[in-house]
Amino acid sequence: MPFDVIRGAGVPVSHLPFSPATGAGGFVFVSGQASVDDAGAIVVDTFEGEFRRSVENVKRILAAANLTLADVVQVRSYVDNPKDIPEYNRLYREYFFEPFPARATIVNCLGGALKYEIEVIAFRGTGA
Repeated sequence: MPFDVIRGAGVPVSHLPFSPATGAGGFVFVSGQASVDDAGAIVVDTFEGEFRRSVENVKRILAAANLTLADVVQVRSYVDNPKDIPEYNRLYREYFFEPFPARATIVNCLGGALKYEIEVIAFRGTGA
């Protein structure tokens, strides 16, 4: 297999056909994380609540790979309502610091119960 699957305690469960994260060539690719509990059930909340729960899920997955948010080199965010962009930018600065990761933000995209989703790519080094 050309990549490894990141597993570990605290990694949220998904009932969908994807790995929470995979590692290849020194990079860790974290699948889209949303506001879900440990059993994978969606937790509907305010935008802030969903944002924080989603990023905390990313942090737990990165921890299973011995990484932190400081190792993130790219972020893709999905914000359902464009009106939440100012709050998104404010909250984002609580978790990511300069030099900021490369980032793309897609809006008007979730179309369901979710207000926010995030996926990241982290770098664990060439010796991994």
